[in-house]
Amino acid sequence: MSRPHAARTPVLVGVGQSIERDRLVTVLDLTERAARAAFDDAPRLADRIERVTTVSAIFSPGGNAPSTELASRLGLRDVHCEVTTAGGNTPQWAVTRAAADIAAGSLGATLIVGAEATRSMRAADPGASFMGGSRAGGTASQEPEPVVGPSMSGVLSKAEVEAGFVRPADVYPVFDSALAASANRSPVQQREHIGRLEAPFTRVAAANPFAWFREELTPSDISEVSASNRLTAEPYTKRMNAFPNVDQGSALLLTSLELAREAGLVDQCVFPWAGATNTDVAPAARRDLGDSPAIRAAADALFGALGMGIDEIDWIDLYSCFPSAFQVGADAIGLATDDERGLTVTGGMPFFGGPGNNYSSHAIASVALRLRESGRFGYVAANGGFLSKHSLGVYGGEPPPDGFRSLDTSQEQAKIQASAFPVSTKASGQAIVVGGTVVYGRDGSVESAPVIATLDDGSRIVAKAEPAILSSLAEQSVVGSRISVTGSPPMYKL
Repeated sequence: MSRPHAARTPVLVGVGQSIERDRLVTVLDLTERAARAAFDDAPRLADRIERVTTVSAIFSPGGNAPSTELASRLGLRDVHCEVTTAGGNTPQWAVTRAAADIAAGSLGATLIVGAEATRSMRAADPGASFMGGSRAGGTASQEPEPVVGPSMSGVLSKAEVEAGFVRPADVYPVFDSALAASANRSPVQQREHIGRLEAPFTRVAAANPFAWFREELTPSDISEVSASNRLTAEPYTKRMNAFPNVDQGSALLLTSLELAREAGLVDQCVFPWAGATNTDVAPAARRDLGDSPAIRAAADALFGALGMGIDEIDWIDLYSCFPSAFQVGADAIGLATDDERGLTVTGGMPFFGGPGNNYSSHAIASVALRLRESGRFGYVAANGGFLSKHSLGVYGGEPPPDGFRSLDTSQEQAKIQASAFPVSTKASGQAIVVGGTVVYGRDGSVESAPVIATLDDGSRIVAKAEPAILSSLAEQSVVGSRISVTGSPPMYKL
């Protein structure tokens, strides 16, 4: 293998973050603030930017040409402008792609930005929907920008869609039910377990000036059900869910080591060492609802190529939209959930804030700032969909001796796809529940109780509880139960 060109070593040299709690702002306002902060962090590089990539806004209006509008505000000329596909994995994917392009010599410097202005949107229009169309707003005359990034196609199967099993706040608890069952914990015990795991997140968020909630909480503050912390879906309380009602933005400036040297910024460079991306099959088709073969495959590729393991990592940020995400993410890399290094350097999405697809940009910024101060390596795991799309990155305080590695995991991906269970959209007979949740309304009543179950023929279904049994399912777990199912989409009774 030929030696990498040292001058083209990719570096993350500028980071900027923004937050607004009072004034009404737009996504563009927040990305502009963050970008200017990144330019202040890495002076003399603004005029070297060749590409602007905006992480797609999902909750608040962002326009159909956000990078073009941002470039205009910043006075950037002759830059390529683009926007990513949806998915919380896209920030890390975009960094991996940018680092590979810089290492190949096809890109000199790039700006990766993202934001959500959901608080402002809802303050201006209290009836606005969180999913109100990310292409609304902006300058109407702008031509749509090129869209880049992994497709979200296939994150749900027809079975999930037809059963109405499409809200992340309903799907992720089902994964947690499988984790609880494997540990022989009841929903209440699992909730208490999660409270203990997430309390350290709040300590990190309390110390982060860009976090939405800067208050340290006890495990019981998180796990105990109260008027201000209602049950949302077993085993989750409100405080265990990502908090999207935020105004937060970020910017990452990447360039080559050569350009960083010219700008006199070598001492603050952080080095992307490697990146990998893999995808899990749709939830109902997964062999184990409490596992992620895709994270494991991507992590094995990363650490294998770099000749290291998780023990060499000093700073860690696991994706944390819901508790099952970081529990599965930790297990896939052999990391204990009570590891003294912690599972986040950012604060976690329920406490730092959950700015749509863009949380992991803040995580990358947080890891970079820590590496500037101390430590050898940082690890960022980004997730999109329903524990579906996974992009992982390893960062170092020194240049990688063998150059940046964008890893090909296509063979592992083919094995993941081949492992999928067949999924049916109709059923009649008996099935065994492998995962399920009880979804509560704001008044505490049971609204629904979706399950994923295995039929006697080995195929999987997504089933809804018959209305007559809903109230009896409160505070229950039916994982491992044999149920009677019928219809399309299937309905079940015990």
